[in-house]
Amino acid sequence: MLSAHCVQGTDLAAAEEPTEPGSSNPRRNLPINLNHYATKKSVAESMLDVALFMSNATRLKAVLEQGPSSHYYATLVTLLSISLLLQVVIGILLMVIARLNLNEVEKQWRLNQLNDATTTLVFITVVINVFITAFGAQRTGFLAARASRNPL
Repeated sequence: MLSAHCVQGTDLAAAEEPTEPGSSNPRRNLPINLNHYATKKSVAESMLDVALFMSNATRLKAVLEQGPSSHYYATLVTLLSISLLLQVVIGILLMVIARLNLNEVEKQWRLNQLNDATTTLVFITVVINVFITAFGAQRTGFLAARASRNPL
């Protein structure tokens, strides 16, 4: 039988025999620690947020270097700025979520609210980035060659 410490993942030595015949890993059948799972999920999401943040900062720099004479300049600067701001807010929310203990029942409602808010902001950020990609698309291939020969 597994001890209470083993279930929480702090004392694996207490698990003297595996719960399944032939199983050599006593941790395999332990329930997952939801707090540890949520923290790992928040860290992974934060890493993706950092990658998108860097990509958008690079795009904003490129748009600013092209100047106001480029197509959709104001639109792209606005969308990129909103996306970057939302990503900062999402990053802060993820840090708050990662610090709170999911196993404390009195904090679960707040964690759920923060998680819902973060998910909504991530969805809005994705939609904004779809528009950034659409407005930032450059003409390539046949259309670019044709446009350079016959400017409008």
